[in-house]
Amino acid sequence: MPDPDPLTDLMPDLLRVARRLTRGADQSQDLCQEVLLKLWIRLDGGAEIDDLRAYAMTALRNQHRQSLRRDQIPLGAPEVVTITLPDAFDACALSDVMHAIARLPPDQERLMRLVAAGETSPADLARRTGLAPGTVMSRLARARARLRDDLGHKTAVPQT
Repeated sequence: MPDPDPLTDLMPDLLRVARRLTRGADQSQDLCQEVLLKLWIRLDGGAEIDDLRAYAMTALRNQHRQSLRRDQIPLGAPEVVTITLPDAFDACALSDVMHAIARLPPDQERLMRLVAAGETSPADLARRTGLAPGTVMSRLARARARLRDDLGHKTAVPQT
């Protein structure tokens, strides 16, 4: 286990630089703790660091830059994956719709499953199924009407 004294001796200098970088007491404390923990792990792993103070200062600046980059990724960016738990009511509604689609006649069910999978162009649906575009549109209209009746909706939902 590494000797904690050199790390303890670095704390005031690291904290001073961290305060200048972050402009906040809490953020500077967090930044210092992260850097000291990483240094502790490296030293505990047997790494030999010639100039511990210089290494710690560089690690502090790098850690700060990394946190800035991480905070600059805009919400909704492709690099950010957000995990959300499904809403119970939405999951139940989706389940009801999928069961209602399964009760449609086979030709309408096939088209509605393609629509549910993201295929929304009648021309693309016609190419994929070998049906005429007019046939696709009339089957989809009948399928939607039947789904509205089956699910208890009186009128078509207005499209926005």
